[in-house]
Amino acid sequence: MKFIDPHIHVTSRTTDDYEAMAKAGVAAIIEPAFWLGQPRTHVGSFQDYFSSLVGFEKFRAAQFGIRHYCTIGLNSKEANNEALAEEVMEIMPLFLAKENVVAVGEIGFDDMTALEEKYLRIQLEMAKEVDLPVLIHTPHRNKKQGTYRSMDIIEEHEIPPHLVVIDHNNEETCEEVLRRGYWAAFTIYPKTKMGNERMVEVVKKYGPERIIVDSSADWGVSDPLAVPKTGNLMLERGVPEEHVELTCYKNALAAYGQSGQFEESDWLTPEPIDQRTLFEGNSVLRGGQDPRVDKPEDDRIIQ
Repeated sequence: MKFIDPHIHVTSRTTDDYEAMAKAGVAAIIEPAFWLGQPRTHVGSFQDYFSSLVGFEKFRAAQFGIRHYCTIGLNSKEANNEALAEEVMEIMPLFLAKENVVAVGEIGFDDMTALEEKYLRIQLEMAKEVDLPVLIHTPHRNKKQGTYRSMDIIEEHEIPPHLVVIDHNNEETCEEVLRRGYWAAFTIYPKTKMGNERMVEVVKKYGPERIIVDSSADWGVSDPLAVPKTGNLMLERGVPEEHVELTCYKNALAAYGQSGQFEESDWLTPEPIDQRTLFEGNSVLRGGQDPRVDKPEDDRIIQ
């Protein structure tokens, strides 16, 4: 079974993680722009970060057999720096037009401040202008209030719910998210948010329609194998295979495929891996390491 992890911050992960993910069946990933752990103070930091998401990280993932996509947005924590946020709004359209950008996100609430709402609304309008889906970050505190408020605002901006993924759900929020017609995504963390055993019970209760499993693995305690582990646990607990395929693969493909940038053919017919390839003179290898060089598919068939 192949998996998609539609919310993982691989800039924070190692090449060992990429190798393990590929071995576990992760074929494609989406990396949302997010907070790096400490506030950025200059717009150039955002510019370089966005550039890495559409550039080097896509290259690095491909060197280990994984197709990389991203979303571009101003995260809710840093929306509270109004002067900097205004500068980020100016450069965002340049990056939203880049290849492999599949949504505006992750955007939403953290402390539910007036500035967070201001820049949520501005970015929702950007998404409408560029015809991209939206990835919503729901707050870790006051989650129910923040989730419901986010949906109310989205509806004020008249964005159809089928174009919006509401992420970081839990048992308290998912029923209303699904009732309103949104995609309901769940972050599977080892000890917080939503564990994989709880995720199994959610799928059993609500079924697989519009439910998406992701890892949100980042620089903190997190698991880049959360999606395949959860999918395999579902199978062990008697969830039908077609439900696992929907929640761990097909629903993400349907949601982000609306961007026109997220195509299954991209990873089903990949280019052979050649780790001799460089990105702006840089290799994923270090001195003395042997590169992985796969032969073209036609050559492998002949042999």
